Amino acid sequence: MMMSHYLLVFLCTGYIGWAQAEVYKNIDADGHVTYSSTPTKGSKKLDLEPLTIVPSPARARNNATPPNFLKVDPDTQKNRDNLRHKILKEELSAEQKLVEEARQNLINGKEHPKILKDKDDKGHQNATKYEENIKALQWQVTLHEQNVEALKTELLKFK
Repeated sequence: MMMSHYLLVFLCTGYIGWAQAEVYKNIDADGHVTYSSTPTKGSKKLDLEPLTIVPSPARARNNATPPNFLKVDPDTQKNRDNLRHKILKEELSAEQKLVEEARQNLINGKEHPKILKDKDDKGHQNATKYEENIKALQWQVTLHEQNVEALKTELLKFK
């Protein structure tokens, strides 16, 4: 659907140069303005200049800094960057510990499923609860692994 929409727009823009039609403007008794390519009673032909499409050069990004923009001296920026680097390293270390903890919790959850007690004090394992617990533990592992990767990516930007 989207592809056909883009194709239609592309084809229409290709025919713009050929579509030089006369345009008529009509104002009715209530003051409503209507434009049409066919003349009607009381309409006036508009003299429009031909449409010419000139490819514009690629827009240059406006990276100019405004004159009143606050500037940070290089030493201050370096201190900020060093602090950010330190914080990211600390976060990475903490997150790596959380990954190991989550992995251990997952192993423990698989090896030692929770036993539920019924009214007769007999223990049994609920398969649905076990699967839900394992999925939650696996999600924790995945979450912390993703956090570790994101922090590593941020730290690589400093090199």
